Amino acid sequence: MDGGVTYQRFPKLKIREMRDDVVKFELRETDASMANALRRVMIAEVPTVAIDLVEIEVNSTVLNDEFIAHRLGLIPLTSDRAMSMRFSRDCDACDGDGQCEFCSVEFHLRAKCLTDQTLDVTSKDLYSSDHTVVPVDFSDPNEPGEQRGIIIVKLRRGQELRLRAIARKGIGKDHAKWSPAATVTFMYEPMIRINEDLMENLSLEDKRSWVESSPTKVFDIDPVTQQVLVVDPEAYTYDDEVIKKAEAMGKPGLVEIEAKEDSFIFTVESTGAIKASQLVLNAIEILKQKLDAVRLSDDTVEADDQFGELGAHMRGG
Repeated sequence: MDGGVTYQRFPKLKIREMRDDVVKFELRETDASMANALRRVMIAEVPTVAIDLVEIEVNSTVLNDEFIAHRLGLIPLTSDRAMSMRFSRDCDACDGDGQCEFCSVEFHLRAKCLTDQTLDVTSKDLYSSDHTVVPVDFSDPNEPGEQRGIIIVKLRRGQELRLRAIARKGIGKDHAKWSPAATVTFMYEPMIRINEDLMENLSLEDKRSWVESSPTKVFDIDPVTQQVLVVDPEAYTYDDEVIKKAEAMGKPGLVEIEAKEDSFIFTVESTGAIKASQLVLNAIEILKQKLDAVRLSDDTVEADDQFGELGAHMRGG
């Protein structure tokens, strides 16, 4: 860096709402590249455990073997220890076979319908060899009662399904079944300024018409003072409808709306494999590891090992 100028920034993170399945937070004092890197790591690079190998012994159901195997793979499994597990391809305990206790978890399923009533085979019927890796429980706290789990297949009298499955560690970049994120979005924080002088010249009907031109409830009218207020700036979707309405009314400049280029509002929803808060922490840790891996050092040849000629070229070699 020339003249001792540094471009280092110190992002700040503020939690707004935190539940097991959803977390909302503000990311400030950084730029869109960092926000998008964090979003993409959460979606595609935070590891989880998912069923990757299915050996079917008996299948007389209406679904074929491949269909059932695919459905099993998409069932979220609790993955709190996925970060410390080994990838099967890197496991020296089983020479990459991917079926040892260090890199895999075994499941069994046995179901047969013996009555005339349809039998639902669900994720509750998957029995795990490891109590820390089990199908995610989707019971609703507002509706207590027996949780049925995720339906895999339905059986009629005489139909049977017996199988063995192996779950392995993986990332969403390899297959979506390993993605711990249901949704990760961020938006620029909007800064909305109303020109009070122009607003005072409008009639109450014009004010109401202008407020209602916004598809989302960003503005409202104070019932006492009849002033237009910004009630929820984050509801603004950058649709420009209020700006167009102001111009149509002959009042350009009635409102100024800018996107803060260093402030982002994130919404993270988890599949349940790991808690949403843990998903954010794991993503930050993985992002740090990736940055460490590409940091080029002047006094080592690690870059050459990783990048070949590119690493040497960047160091002037």
